[in-house]
Amino acid sequence: MFMLAVMSYDQFVAVCNPLLYTVAMSHKLCAFLVAGTYTWGGLCSLIITYSLVQLSYCGLGLMNHFGCEYSAIISVSCSDSSFSQMACLVISIFSEACSLLITLASYIFIVVIVIRMPSKGGLRKAFSTCTSHLTAISIFHGIILLLYCVPHSRNSWLLVKVATALYAVMIPMLNPLIYSLRNKDVKETLRKLINSKLHSHPV
Repeated sequence: MFMLAVMSYDQFVAVCNPLLYTVAMSHKLCAFLVAGTYTWGGLCSLIITYSLVQLSYCGLGLMNHFGCEYSAIISVSCSDSSFSQMACLVISIFSEACSLLITLASYIFIVVIVIRMPSKGGLRKAFSTCTSHLTAISIFHGIILLLYCVPHSRNSWLLVKVATALYAVMIPMLNPLIYSLRNKDVKETLRKLINSKLHSHPV
């Protein structure tokens, strides 16, 4: 979440201050933002893992899931999991709210700057710069909200499993494709491939 938020800030600097980009996004600041992102992610993981380790589990501890998803682990616990659920809720709300706030603020400033641009070329370039990142954000946050807003019932387990698979497998697979579509050579290659496929079919 916070890595995408940092990327939003990077887009904001690239569009709003293109001439001062290398000064505003210095190597030191980039290293600090990446380190902060990974530190917060590691801290959240440790807190949630610690809260789960404190619980006791029933029987064989078999989970109705293909991975150690938080809701699946909680479902096999015999002890009171209110502290663990509260910790997860607080961390999730704080992380989601802060990352979305940074992302929305960045894109609001970008939209304001883009609207004021006199040339259509600059407008098109700004939107092409942001489209791939907005696509990744929409897919990521959409699935995260779906995954953590589903009520914990037997009927919802299939949806939780599908959402987890999309979140864990599909998004990392799509990211290279989404971001490579900004490259002119990739776009041109795709255009030629589609045209050759269309013209190869006999009429």
